[in-house]
Amino acid sequence: MAGRPREFDADDARDIAMSLFWSQGYDATSLNDLLSAMGLSKSSFYQTFESKLSLFESCLNRYREILVGTMTAGLANAPSAIEFINFAIVDVANDTSDPLGRRGCLMMNTATEFAQRDPGIARCVEAGIQATRDVFLEAITAAQAAGDIDSTARTEVLADYLVTIVSGLKTQVKAGASHDRIADIAKLAVVALQRMT
Repeated sequence: MAGRPREFDADDARDIAMSLFWSQGYDATSLNDLLSAMGLSKSSFYQTFESKLSLFESCLNRYREILVGTMTAGLANAPSAIEFINFAIVDVANDTSDPLGRRGCLMMNTATEFAQRDPGIARCVEAGIQATRDVFLEAITAAQAAGDIDSTARTEVLADYLVTIVSGLKTQVKAGASHDRIADIAKLAVVALQRMT
C-alpha cells in the first residue's frame, strides 16, 4: 500500500525554516520552533528533512542559490560592472530600514556561530562565500577591462576585499549601525577599490 502523499510543499517549508534560522540562529532555533513555524508534525519533519542539521544545510544551500542568483542577475542587468559593484556595496545601507535586513548575512552568521565545529556546515559556508566571490570576480574583471578599475590590480584580492566589505557592513547593520554610518563606509570602500593597484 502506497504511503499517504505529503500535504505540504517541502520547498516552502524549507524556506520558512531558513527564515527562522536566519533570524534566530541554529542553536537558538528549537525543533518545536521549526515544527510550529512550518506547520509540521515530528513524523512529517523527520520523514522529509531527516534532522534539524540536515535541514539547516539545505537552508544554507538554498540561501546561496538565492543570493548568487540575485547577484548574477544584478550584474547582467547593470549598466556597467562598476555600477553593479557600487550598488552591491552601497545598497547595504538600505538594510538598516528593513527589519529583515537587520538579520545580517545568513552565511556569515553561521560562520560566526559554528566556526569549524561541523564539517558539513563549514563546507556549506565555504561554498556560499566562494559563490559570492565568483560573482564579484567576474564583475571586477569586467570593470578592469572597461578601465574603471586598475588593470594591474590583483583581481582575486579585490574579490576577497568585496566579500569582506559587504560581510562586514551587513554585520554592522545587524549590530544596529545607522543608515548614514553604513553609507559613508560603503562609499569610502568603493573609492578605495578604484584606487587599488
